[in-house]
Amino acid sequence: MNLPSAQQRRAYWLKTLHKWHWMSAALSLVGLLVFAATGLTLNNAAWIEASPKITSRTLTLPDAQLRQLQALHRDDNDTAPLPPAIETWLEQELDVRIAGRSAEYSADEVYLSLPGPGVDAWMALDLATGDVEYERSDRGWIAYFNDLHKGRHTGTAWSWFIDVLAIACLIFALTGLFLMKLHAKNRPASWPLTGLGLVIPLVLMLLFIH
Repeated sequence: MNLPSAQQRRAYWLKTLHKWHWMSAALSLVGLLVFAATGLTLNNAAWIEASPKITSRTLTLPDAQLRQLQALHRDDNDTAPLPPAIETWLEQELDVRIAGRSAEYSADEVYLSLPGPGVDAWMALDLATGDVEYERSDRGWIAYFNDLHKGRHTGTAWSWFIDVLAIACLIFALTGLFLMKLHAKNRPASWPLTGLGLVIPLVLMLLFIH
């Protein structure tokens, strides 16, 4: 049985690594661009002026929904989603997505926090009168993408996306490292540049971060 030669083994690994390298690059390209851009905006947040757009609204629950809310008899500091009928009515009237979020109950009101990427919002329902107060502060599209970068108030699906993107980036970097190793003989600057990429952050961490 003939064993593969060193040249054949090298050709096999080059083909395999190139395949995984371009696939991981294609999968992570857009995500890398977004995360690199938001890394700049986050690191230079003081240079970017933010003027939040604040929206406030007040309305009153219909009698049927108010009676349903009053009949719950929740304890102080209890947390639970709003009844579906009340949730649906509020979503339609305020054009807001509540999606089963937990509300905080007290003796005289129900408070609901509704944060999202780039947005801070809250809602308070008076248990005696049925008055509803809603406020939304929109910090703009840059804040939206910054919060996507941090995974702030983005939900489970986006958290999974970040994990998948991180795995794709690891594959991209590791296959790039092995490809560089295979080509290093013809590219003398490969290892000095790689070493520089390691030394620079280490020096910065040791000397300038306290």
